[in-house]
Amino acid sequence: KELLPPGSIYQAVTEIPFMFKHVEKEHESYMGRNVNVRYFVKVMIERKFLPPITSETDVWVQSYGQPPPQNEAIKMEVGIEECLHIEFEYERRAYHLKDTITGNIHFLLIRIKIKYMELAVIRREISGDGVAAIAEDANNKSNNSSLPPSGNNIFTETQTLIKYGIMDGCPFAKDVIPVRLSLEGIPADLTPTYTSVNQRFSVRYYLNLVLVDEEDRRYFKQQEIILWRKELGG
Repeated sequence: KELLPPGSIYQAVTEIPFMFKHVEKEHESYMGRNVNVRYFVKVMIERKFLPPITSETDVWVQSYGQPPPQNEAIKMEVGIEECLHIEFEYERRAYHLKDTITGNIHFLLIRIKIKYMELAVIRREISGDGVAAIAEDANNKSNNSSLPPSGNNIFTETQTLIKYGIMDGCPFAKDVIPVRLSLEGIPADLTPTYTSVNQRFSVRYYLNLVLVDEEDRRYFKQQEIILWRKELGG
């Protein structure tokens, strides 16, 4: 959009008003490992016989979200035959970005020496030409903890956003360990869950429950959660 006709500017400071009406902003702004979604205002001053002067200013775009119509609790079991059997449950599957995840870990059988247990929030960014097919396949599977395939122009970046220690020492059978994790306290910039944005990338979030025994063997279980934006700015 041309703001001024050709001419000369002599003032040290010149204000030029402008307005863009009904600009489509279909997707949120996003700064990832392999993918960026940017909206910016670019100003260009053309000069005779000299290169143009340009400047860019980013505009950060966020959109209100809606919770999914079904937000059932998460209940799963983890076990090693005749050694370990636990059940974990989280209050629900979908959370807004300033929500608190609550749940319980039930130890039904424990015959190994557990040193500690921790819960991590993991972000997985998937980008490339086959993202739409991967998203459809993931939605059709009940187990979302498997990694998407690499190669064929698919790039996966997994980032642990935060780890919380939720138990120190070995529990006994029938012990119940409460879980309470505040998403607002995560220092990284959380985004909503994105699924096949423009068929180019997806961003998914997982809870990763990890138990470590006295021989430093690790037992873990991942479960996908859905994040959505309840209010702007968070």
